[in-house]
Amino acid sequence: MKLSLSSLSHANAAHRPTPSELSAKVGIVHLGYGAFHRAHQALITDTYMKEKGGNWKIVGVTWGNSELQDNMAEQDNLYSVGVGYNDQLDIHVVGAVETILTSREIDKIFAYLRDPAVKIVSLTVTEKGYCHHPATGDLDLEHPFIKHDLEDPSHPKSAIGFLVEGLNYRRLHGIRPFTPLTCDNLPENGHVLEKVVLQFAKARDAELYQWIKDNIQFPCTMVDRIVPRTTAQDIDRVSEALGVRDDACVVTEPFLQWVVEDKFVNERPLWETTSIANIQVTDDVLPFEEMKLRLLNGTHSSMAYLGYLSGYRTIAETIADPQFKTFIRSMMDNEITPSVHIQGVDLNDYKNQLIERYENRALKHLTWQIAMDGSQKVPQRFLQTMRYGLEHNIELSGLYLALAGWIRYVSGIDEQNQAIDVQDPLKETFAQVWEQHQANPEQLVTAFVAINKVFDPFFTQHPEFTQKLTAALKQILSIGAKQSVYQWVKQHQSLATH
Repeated sequence: MKLSLSSLSHANAAHRPTPSELSAKVGIVHLGYGAFHRAHQALITDTYMKEKGGNWKIVGVTWGNSELQDNMAEQDNLYSVGVGYNDQLDIHVVGAVETILTSREIDKIFAYLRDPAVKIVSLTVTEKGYCHHPATGDLDLEHPFIKHDLEDPSHPKSAIGFLVEGLNYRRLHGIRPFTPLTCDNLPENGHVLEKVVLQFAKARDAELYQWIKDNIQFPCTMVDRIVPRTTAQDIDRVSEALGVRDDACVVTEPFLQWVVEDKFVNERPLWETTSIANIQVTDDVLPFEEMKLRLLNGTHSSMAYLGYLSGYRTIAETIADPQFKTFIRSMMDNEITPSVHIQGVDLNDYKNQLIERYENRALKHLTWQIAMDGSQKVPQRFLQTMRYGLEHNIELSGLYLALAGWIRYVSGIDEQNQAIDVQDPLKETFAQVWEQHQANPEQLVTAFVAINKVFDPFFTQHPEFTQKLTAALKQILSIGAKQSVYQWVKQHQSLATH
């Protein structure tokens, strides 16, 4: 049997949603309904509704994922979250989802965006979904989705287009606005969203721009939970534990954190009052964002590029290599931590916990998956830390090696001369740079650093940055990523003994 309300009544009634949850009304529209949202914000909202009640059902919007929409519809829009650590697996069935729509179902989406009962429109559209230049944060007015949405606002293709048109309708009809709530991995993500929304609105209409500027708040958030892409093995394992087939399940880790800026223009669930730990509402999210983006996401991406090039498929395999484990922990302690400024958090415990999370064998988190869209991730995961290090004379050789690993990865050819399936909006740009300069690492690095969609001009003004990045890339090209990490560890252990 497939997961459904009726099958839960027979197989595992304890997982059945509560009557009040089933009868609740929609209060949230979520743009970018993927695995992370299902294992994080939707799960938290589901727990809130089970424990506290309220009309906070979620409508999820996907960009073309009709398979997920079909699977959810067949399951009465139920799905399960498998929380795994090594061989243990706990199951939570989520009943907080009203329906799933694809971005092409424009009329249905706008029916919800215009509904006064919808008080929050949240987003997990990944970095590239903001259609902006990561180096500057400015909206990319030449992005094909943005150009389309400015010409035809009533049929948007971008998340920004949906948000602005939904807000504009409420402005014109005197409906209390919703709060746009970004939950993506971007530093000061609320400010990023505010900037692109305002720039988009300004390009559309001066009065709309001013109304949004005067009336809408854009809370910052920090989200943390490792959620790999669901595999067939995950579905089989969760279905066996649940007793019914669940083709829409996600598998994640026990750890979860959500820090939310208390800046809403409409009502919200009191998520922080649930039984789930590590949900905080605060006036200042930035220190939490810096800690997570630099220590977790920065080392995650380091393992993605260097681990993939070294032949490791998953993060757990990568960190199981003692040399990589030493490399990552040393980079955390000596290169990244000096740039993290947060009160009330034991950073040593946090880093210990990160290593333990990476070692979790239940999560088959592919290095290839984390390596996606590097042009959108590198500025906040590597470059902000490296800028701080250059300004404060901090040794950054591990981060140079990781950044060189990214440059080597986007060449599209691995160390065994096999093709890499590079997924990145700037894939063609990178391929052209490699084709033009592959025989000359100095020119290659100079050309990469000149890509202003990734690198702030700050870095072109620091010859030391280009020189050390070139040296790291030369080493990877000469002896490979794995041996480069091994040699780095050997050199740093030798220095530590003297």
